[in-house]
Amino acid sequence: MASFRYFTGPMDCGKSTLALQIDHTHAGGGRRGRLFTSRDRAGEAIISSRLGLRRPAVEVHPAFGFWAYVVEQLSAGARIDYVICDETQFYTPAQVDDLARLVDELDIDVFAVGILTDFQTHLFPGSRRLVELCDSMEVLQVEALCWCGRRATHNARTVDGLMVVEGAQVVVGDTADLGDAAVEGAAVAYEVLCRRHHRAHLTRVAARAGLAETLPFEPGA
Repeated sequence: MASFRYFTGPMDCGKSTLALQIDHTHAGGGRRGRLFTSRDRAGEAIISSRLGLRRPAVEVHPAFGFWAYVVEQLSAGARIDYVICDETQFYTPAQVDDLARLVDELDIDVFAVGILTDFQTHLFPGSRRLVELCDSMEVLQVEALCWCGRRATHNARTVDGLMVVEGAQVVVGDTADLGDAAVEGAAVAYEVLCRRHHRAHLTRVAARAGLAETLPFEPGA
């Protein structure tokens, strides 16, 4: 019997790595699947992991229909036992409804992987619908770490290293070097923080700046 499983966690906790591992495991068992993603850091139609793994995938645009795509594939003679969906925070609620329909009406396993909340700690619309419809929800146990060493639970958007709390819900960036994306000429990136430092808006850059201002010597000297 097919199931609808949702795996979630903050950035840097291995979600895309898990998506590729699930595909490897099921494909190794002789099953046939399809990979989907949306706005991956490596570009369109790719699932990429920060460990360096990557696989081609179908890009999910806002108008993409999972039901229509899968029915067309099956009608053409393809076999689909499962689908793996990465970056599901960017999917629309209607697309998540389609995924549930694949499970219930076509007996296709769905593995959905993505971030639960945005940089303002609000649920993404697609993530909310996943919570409402999935058969099971699992928070990944690979812990991302805040700069202070505590477990990171929240995603922060930064502009030139400083946390911002206003703006569009979706601005694609990464947790790597600043400069992956630009908004009004500023360097935009993301940083994972513990709840304490997310509430205090204290990023790694802000913490270093505060330390330098309060010590009579260079930090690390």
